[in-house]
Formats: sequence, C-alpha cells, structure tokens
Amino acid sequence: MRLHTTTWGSGDRDALLVHGILSDHRTWRRVGPALAGRGYRVTAVDLRGHGLSDRAAGPEEYTPAHYADDLVENLPRGAELALGHSLGALALALAVERLVPRRAVYSDPAWHLPAGVGGYRPELFTRAKAFTADHIRQFNPHWAEEDVAVEAETVRLWDERTAHGLVDFAGRDAWPLRPAVPSLITLADPSGLVSPGNARLLKERGFEVRTVAGAGHTIHRDDFEGFMTALEGWI
Repeated sequence: MRLHTTTWGSGDRDALLVHGILSDHRTWRRVGPALAGRGYRVTAVDLRGHGLSDRAAGPEEYTPAHYADDLVENLPRGAELALGHSLGALALALAVERLVPRRAVYSDPAWHLPAGVGGYRPELFTRAKAFTADHIRQFNPHWAEEDVAVEAETVRLWDERTAHGLVDFAGRDAWPLRPAVPSLITLADPSGLVSPGNARLLKERGFEVRTVAGAGHTIHRDDFEGFMTALEGWI
C-alpha cells in the first residue's frame, strides 16, 4: 500500500520515523528537524489508515503484519537510523530484518497488548474521534499547544477501523527474542506497555533500555529535551 511520506533535511544519512496509532508524521514535528540538523535526511511515514496515506478495505487489513509490509514497501533499506513509537515500534520490529537499518530505536513499544477483562478494548480508541482540543489537553497536560492542535487534526483524519485491526493481536507475546540490529528502547515513566520485569527481560536479550523520568507514553511530545537526551549515543 502507498504511504504518504514527509522529509526533513538533505544529509547523507537516512533516518526513518514511524508514528503510533491515532497520529501521523506530524507527531515528529520537532524530532524530524532536530535530526535533520544533525545531518540526516529524515523520512516520516503516515501508516495506512492514518494521515494522508491510503485506507484499507476493512479492519482485517489493519494488522501489525500489514503495517510492517508497508514500511518495507515504502522506505529505503539500510538507513542509518530507524525510530518507531508505540504501534510504529511494533511495525518497525516486524520489518527491521528486511529494512536492515544500522540502528533502531523503539519508543515505548506496543509489543504486547493485554487481552481479556481489563485488556485491550478498541472502543477506548475509537472514542477519540469525538475528542476536542480540551480532551487532548486534559490527557496530555505536558504537550505544547501546537501538539494539541496537531493531534486534534490527526484524530479527525484517522480511520478508526485501525483500532479493531489490533483485536486479534491482543494477548500475543511479541517481545523480540533478540535485537536484529543494535537497538535502544526508550520508556515512559512509568510505561503502561513495558513493565519493569519486561524491561529487565529485554535488557537480558541485548536491548539497551533508557527511561525518560516523568514522561508519558508519547515521550517525544511530553518531554522533547528528555527524549533527545535519551537518544544520545544513538543518533
């Protein structure tokens, strides 16, 4: 499927950015230019069903495997850096052996969604279609006003069927057995997706894990400076 892409910079090193559910390339509005300033040519995608990318026929075509295949189809192989957030981190992990970046960064990755009572519920995401800027600001009190406005627009464009496409994934163990390339995981504090026990497991499997103190799930919007500091040595 064709994905819409946006680029920053014209350096001789490629960096790839993959957003999470509900968002699009604009979630990286500060990260993209910051990486471009470090000599990267930065490419950010809109996942299928998000932003200006194509829509699938139904929720059965909004699975992690579909997202991963789209990344392989639309992004260059051998980038210097690939960075994915949440759902984007899940898609990137499933595509990384085919994209073969030199380094990968997974930001608060959605590698496991709980199932059953109290588990993943797509309707909690689809309610976001009715969110106002005030709702978004309430859920994300540390965001800049521009991020609040951007999120309101991206949620309006978002195909809510993507939330239903993740139902069959809930309950599965998608923790990578090893990093396919040198890999960093940045975590919120606390992370609702990666428990301390799973963070230790990932360290044992060869991932470097760094927590951004006090940051929420969308670390790069909650604490941009803290996020960029956590990337030092990897960018």
